[in-house]
Amino acid sequence: MAQVAFGVWDGVVHDARNMAIDAQPSISALKNFDEFDDGNPIRAFFGDRGFFVFDETVSLVDALFHYMNKAAEESCGACTPCRMGTMLVRDALDAMRRGIDSPLDFDEIEILGEQMTETSLCGLGKTCSVALLDVIRNFRDRIEKEVAAKRPIRAQHGMAYMTAPCIEACPSKINVPRYIDYIRDGKPENSLGVLLQKYPMAATCGRVCVRYCEEACRRKFVDEAVGIKTLKRYVADQQKGPNALKFTRDMIRKPLADGMRVAVVGAGPAGISCAYHLLLQGYHVDLFEKHEQAGGMAQIGIPSYRLPKDTLAMETDIIAALGGRFLFGQQLGRDFTVEDLFARGYKAVFLGLGCQAGTALGVEGEEHARDGYHRGIDFLLKVHDHVAGVRNLDLSGEVVVVGAGNVAMDCVRSAVRLGADNVHVVYRRTRGDMPADDEEIVAADHEGIHLHTLTNPTRILTEDGKVVGVELVKMEQTEPDDSGRRKVRPIPGTEYTIPCDTIVAAIGQQVEDEAMVESDGIAFNRWKCVETDDALLTSRPGVFAGGDCVTGPSTLIYAMSAGLQAARNINDWIQLGTIRFFKRTRMRQLLEDNKILANDVVETPVRAAYRVHNPALDPELRKHMFGEVEQTISNREAYAEAQRCMRCYRVYSVITQHSIPEGAT
Repeated sequence: MAQVAFGVWDGVVHDARNMAIDAQPSISALKNFDEFDDGNPIRAFFGDRGFFVFDETVSLVDALFHYMNKAAEESCGACTPCRMGTMLVRDALDAMRRGIDSPLDFDEIEILGEQMTETSLCGLGKTCSVALLDVIRNFRDRIEKEVAAKRPIRAQHGMAYMTAPCIEACPSKINVPRYIDYIRDGKPENSLGVLLQKYPMAATCGRVCVRYCEEACRRKFVDEAVGIKTLKRYVADQQKGPNALKFTRDMIRKPLADGMRVAVVGAGPAGISCAYHLLLQGYHVDLFEKHEQAGGMAQIGIPSYRLPKDTLAMETDIIAALGGRFLFGQQLGRDFTVEDLFARGYKAVFLGLGCQAGTALGVEGEEHARDGYHRGIDFLLKVHDHVAGVRNLDLSGEVVVVGAGNVAMDCVRSAVRLGADNVHVVYRRTRGDMPADDEEIVAADHEGIHLHTLTNPTRILTEDGKVVGVELVKMEQTEPDDSGRRKVRPIPGTEYTIPCDTIVAAIGQQVEDEAMVESDGIAFNRWKCVETDDALLTSRPGVFAGGDCVTGPSTLIYAMSAGLQAARNINDWIQLGTIRFFKRTRMRQLLEDNKILANDVVETPVRAAYRVHNPALDPELRKHMFGEVEQTISNREAYAEAQRCMRCYRVYSVITQHSIPEGAT
């Protein structure tokens, strides 16, 4: 375990050299700080809350130079304290480490650091001097000793990393403040470019993303979180018609030889993302999809009132524009095997199979329910076909949907549009425990859904195979489980019956055709998901997997993130025969494992201004149609919302014993 020699964190001075360690237990609990990469010890760490030194021989002057150099590079220049202060301090430290006369002494550097902390207009300027001031105020004797002889200080190895709470919360690590900056500057095309570095489905994500970034947004401590998802949609929707960004093969910088072919199985968000990044790297990519359209769960599982299918098609078509090839009606295990793909000359295979098999309720009478019983995904597929005009789906009477995730909310809101008289949601926990996006729950409320919480089905009632009702039991909360969420149990004697004509079981999904996939040498874990390592490699060499088939039913943004990671690792596997070390990923692990990002807000001078919301159709109107409910905000509204971002950037750096391997980011 790494032992801290000295440092300052959250204003508390730690100095193991004289045992004045009031909070030693918290220091000794640092996780994974021994080595940055294999055989490369971490000597020091600097951040927005202070610094730790593990190796007493570290040069603080050189370490602070690299830290302030990153801050100066990333300063937006909007305010003088940060723009000028970071450069002046950096240049002064640079002169000191090179052994020449510095334009500033430590007293003057301290004054500049204080000015930046007190008067900068964003999080970067307000926090980048914290470690600097901690060193000057508490370990000045060490830095004065370092520069006393006016000799060059040996340069140290390490890296600096800039991030923000919203970036770290995003599975794809989108640089959210940067794309918001471009909106503020009136350059939505540049903003879109930031998004396209990570995934091609910006307009789709701008409609259905579950907004992990907004949960982490520090603006919520002032008034409301910035409408990051709303702005993403705005940026993507600016690129329609004559302003549309055209994808062509000219965008591929270095096309590879014809033999550099990769097979992607599943044209859902994970597969589309993986293919997109492989194509940009010059590979020849074929996508095998069992359905006749691309999009996966985004196509069949998200109703068109949330995600118009022409919007989705516009983004999946990017693959063909870049030279990729869709092979529809091709199912793994039925029409081909992994062995077949390698025999055809593909260098690697990515499995983005998704979870398109529904889960049964497991209650009495379920096996007899034939007419009026659906599993969640099957129901949404029928809704998709109904809207597409392929086959008609009529609902009437009472509909009961069991479950409270996003799939369940899509089912209930679709049932309303299909003509159900009343739609009921049955959920065994409380409303606060519902896993669906809160916006979807509120929208369902507005559309007249009846919510039955702390209630669970015990029996499905049928007559000649036709659903006629469901027996429910009341539940009560008990002690918390290992995750901290309270368990529930049925209350004896509280059973009652709801008459209904349709029951939809929307309680989970799993991978289809697991047995056929396993027969190809692909191992599954006890949760019936494809088993992979950290590089998304499966049990079969050269076969990678990602998305719902690995994690279980998750979100579109997680699937696209997996596609990006897989494409990066597939490239390494083919070109190098191994997976490279990624230093930015390692830094993110340090931040996450040790909860380095403080869960508070640095006070910045902002005016209270509540967020802009997407205009939406009136609930009484939208209940009768599958047209898109939410609309895009205006240019004026987008500019106003972008102004609310506080740019909560933070800089972190490590000093290491040896140089850090150069991998991708």
